[in-house]
Amino acid sequence: MTKNDDLQLVQGTLDALALKALEQGEMHGYAVAHWIRNRSAEALRVEDGALYTCLHRLEKRGWIAARWGVSERGRRAKFYRLTARGRRQVVVEVDRIERYARALFRVLGTTPVEGEA
Repeated sequence: MTKNDDLQLVQGTLDALALKALEQGEMHGYAVAHWIRNRSAEALRVEDGALYTCLHRLEKRGWIAARWGVSERGRRAKFYRLTARGRRQVVVEVDRIERYARALFRVLGTTPVEGEA
């Protein structure tokens, strides 16, 4: 898939994707972007600016917490993890995105593959 074929994230989906990534465990920002790219089979690529704006927004809402540490490459990095509120919010955000996807499939007249919507 070429860079021009990358799917653009719909407004509001990045919060859910970042929370879902952090549900896997503590990660620095690059690892969050990498997880999203891998889980989407390279279809979704998150711009750095959008990701860090998202992570700061989630931190401000109390859904994630951050600490400074050293990455696997020996660089100083900010590591993010879900808070208890964030763990509850993952469920809310995933449900919201699933409802949105089902509505899109209804409008488009297509049926999603079981487990993908």
